[in-house]
Amino acid sequence: MVMRGMRKSGFTLIELLVVIAIIAILAALLLPALARAKDKALNVACLNNLKQLETCWHLYVGDYNDLLVPNNSVYGQNINVATGGASWCLGSARYDTATTNIENGLLFPYNRSAAIYRCPADRSTIEDQGGNKLSQPRNRSYNQSQSVNGYPEFDSFMLTHIPCFKKLTQISAPNSAQCLVFIDEHEDTLLDSEFGMPTDYYDGSTKWWDMPANRHSQGANLSFADGHVEHWHWQVPKVFQGFIQSIPPAELPDYNRLRSGIKQKMN
Repeated sequence: MVMRGMRKSGFTLIELLVVIAIIAILAALLLPALARAKDKALNVACLNNLKQLETCWHLYVGDYNDLLVPNNSVYGQNINVATGGASWCLGSARYDTATTNIENGLLFPYNRSAAIYRCPADRSTIEDQGGNKLSQPRNRSYNQSQSVNGYPEFDSFMLTHIPCFKKLTQISAPNSAQCLVFIDEHEDTLLDSEFGMPTDYYDGSTKWWDMPANRHSQGANLSFADGHVEHWHWQVPKVFQGFIQSIPPAELPDYNRLRSGIKQKMN
């Protein structure tokens, strides 16, 4: 029995729809902000990984009288650790199912965490030799520039006498604040552990041999020989279309900006 003058409590249908609409509006406003916050956190974690790798790189220089860590892992060229072959990192991030090749790299003793070799925003997975993608995440996202003790003795149709610095104190043109060391590489070009670009000494062409990542809000993270790290935003998204792909005019500013961190001449 309801007494006269009293009203049943509860929402009317219109009130309920208003509440739902308000919640939907708040969610629409909040979700992009949360997504941006997550992207920023992943970017900071990636920069921290590169900073730690850069620290390892400098520690090696200190232990080996100014000599830069070898950067000899070129795809298709076998490096046998048992017979004295060595590089900062070995193997192929595309196919390695375990972190063994990271652990056999010359920088691993300076920081025994394989996790710092992988960008947390990298969603790529390993592949089998037939090119079929598997579910396992890759172990590595970063490569080291050809300019820092790359593989200048390796001759092939593509990598003939690449200019590089052998010692830290030799770094000039570009100087240590501009000389690229580690780069967050595009998952579709990451084959070995050396990041390469054509140089003036090679043929001065404008082609992507390797391509920077595009996963950080259309950008990538890089480290430099003086020890600092940076986030670079690209004017044009980095879209893989095939190996040795040409550079359209709109992408040239990005290409030339990255090229400025690469040694161009043999002396």
